[in-house]
Amino acid sequence: MEDLLIALAVISVVFVIVWIAFLMRTWHAPGNGEDENPNLPAQIGIGFFTNFLDTLGIGSFATTSSIYKLLNAVPDDLIPGTMNVGHTLPSVVQAFILVAVIPVDFRTMVSMITAASAGAWFGAGTVSGWPKRKIQIGLGLALFAAALLMLSSQLKLVPVGGDALGLEGLKFWFAVAASFVFGAIQQLGVGLFAPCMILVSLLGMNPRSAFPIMMGSCAFLMPIGSYRFIKSRRYSPRAAVGLTLGGIPGVIIAAYLVESLPLGTVRWLVVVVVLYTSAMLLRSAAAEKAANVANGVRR
Repeated sequence: MEDLLIALAVISVVFVIVWIAFLMRTWHAPGNGEDENPNLPAQIGIGFFTNFLDTLGIGSFATTSSIYKLLNAVPDDLIPGTMNVGHTLPSVVQAFILVAVIPVDFRTMVSMITAASAGAWFGAGTVSGWPKRKIQIGLGLALFAAALLMLSSQLKLVPVGGDALGLEGLKFWFAVAASFVFGAIQQLGVGLFAPCMILVSLLGMNPRSAFPIMMGSCAFLMPIGSYRFIKSRRYSPRAAVGLTLGGIPGVIIAAYLVESLPLGTVRWLVVVVVLYTSAMLLRSAAAEKAANVANGVRR
């Protein structure tokens, strides 16, 4: 476990160095996604709120993308990259806090984390090159799927899990393959938490063991996937910085100070908001298509 945390520390330091280097070159450069000039204090507040919920197991991607769409805070085509970059360091803090304290089979955890990281590299390379309308459709459908997963969990339509701390045989390899897919689709903006939690429950693992797996996966895959968004400048730098600055204290407070919250009520609210956001994104994609047809553009 110590070697895993050391590797995470090294990757995180490299990510910070690379991101700062790109920020110094692109912060004031034209075409860096700052057309709407995101309000930094507001972004810090969004980062705090979404990562606070993330640490409690609700996830940050669905909530962040919903807030961005509802407030028109970040252009639709920059939402996936902004979330991946901005939530990276808060996810690393989560991993350092929780990976070492919740029991889980080391082989299962490391294999699923590795597969998710590989999926993130593949997914980011694909999504970072998509046009705006395709991202609107993909993100809208991804959020709809995420809402269905949350809803099935709320209605207890999936098994509550077992007592196993690890997986063997076909279950192990199925979990590894699924983790690759989860890492890839996270780059589109659908969080890894809900599908990972449901997966380990279906396979008979203790649901509590999902926390180090999903938080460790995000902590490793997000620096890897974020590099492609940073390099291609398909994200909002100021918004991502705000998510980071607000997200880290949100994680720490949720992990150490909060003993109980009405999470059932919060999750129902998240389901409703995410479904609404999904519909709005798909509506925007339809409007984008109509505008393109009117202008004679095929995209």
